[in-house]
Amino acid sequence: MKRRGALPLAALCAALLVLGALAAFMASPLFWERYLGARTQTQLRVPAWYQPRERVAGSEQAPAPRVAPELEALDSRALTAAAAYAAAHGSLALIVARHDHIVFERYWQGSGFDTLTDGESFTRLLAALATGSAISHRKLAWPDEPIGYIVPQLAHDRRGAITLRNLMQLSSGLAPPAPGGAPWGAAARALYGTNIVAAALARPLTGVPGESRAPQPADPQLLALALERATGERYASYLSQALWRRIGASDAWLYLDSPAGAAHADCCMLARQGDWIRVAELLLGDGNYRGYEIIRPGWVQAMRMPSRADHDYGAYLRLSAAAAGASEPWVAPDTYAVDNAGGNRLWLIPSLHLAVLCTAGGPRDADFDDARIPNLIVGGSRDFVPPAARPGELPKIVPGH
Repeated sequence: MKRRGALPLAALCAALLVLGALAAFMASPLFWERYLGARTQTQLRVPAWYQPRERVAGSEQAPAPRVAPELEALDSRALTAAAAYAAAHGSLALIVARHDHIVFERYWQGSGFDTLTDGESFTRLLAALATGSAISHRKLAWPDEPIGYIVPQLAHDRRGAITLRNLMQLSSGLAPPAPGGAPWGAAARALYGTNIVAAALARPLTGVPGESRAPQPADPQLLALALERATGERYASYLSQALWRRIGASDAWLYLDSPAGAAHADCCMLARQGDWIRVAELLLGDGNYRGYEIIRPGWVQAMRMPSRADHDYGAYLRLSAAAAGASEPWVAPDTYAVDNAGGNRLWLIPSLHLAVLCTAGGPRDADFDDARIPNLIVGGSRDFVPPAARPGELPKIVPGH
């Protein structure tokens, strides 16, 4: 005989689930606000859940002078064709710069040069550039310095043998978090969690540092931690004074794991999209920006050295179009790109002193060809000299074969 007033089993289970969910929310409300916000937000350009934030102070200098493409030996028809391709694939902007001049701009979806956008994985490139600056100013010793020398928590740990170069080449040997969006997963905790440094320091070593490439948030996060320990400054402050202010960029914001907590170095920097062209100028100048030495010469070249773990990649840089699944190689053999798994693209061609920035408000569609835009623009350059055909490359010697 059922006792009067007893809850049915199904109702009791539902009540326990509700109580469990409430307890989980109360234990980490900021995590759940972000996690749920990321799944309900439709506007990707500036994710509202990137909170709290820390300012990376800029100096708001004028952008590069704007000149007609023809003055920089670029074909307007090729640029227009590249813009049409960018527009067809959901882009926000296409900005082309050559010899420190902006020669072409197109904007879509209501954006402009000064529109604040999510830098996505462009963010981690800044950690590598800041490392070069810290080495230039003798805050760090050399690229192959073990992080155990810098981060006390790893001084007596096997992971202390991981070098700065390993972190920049995403080859630390640390186990990457398993993919998936479940709130209890390590991937979600790395993006939405409130102690990302502890999460990075908790990653176990499962491989030999430098032997295999495994992209993950822990590598740039530990690089930023090493910078903070070496410079004695917060990461945002060091980025500002060593790099961001010196290239004349406007104020930007880093996403923090908690109030006054650690800044995400792996993603999520909010910056004006046109300011990434300033970063491109710095890369093309090998650390020199409009006549001022920001980073010691040779550092960007070192970043472009193929990784021992994967020759298609350098330090947060992609050295091959094939690595992005492009339909053809880049026509200029010295082309490289900022490595990014999101929608933004930044291609650089040092031999032509040419930079091509193409931003987007979210991931690219599956049909996006990573070689199409730079190849159209380079192919329309009047002073581009294609590399000589090698023996056996008949299609280059005799077109149509």
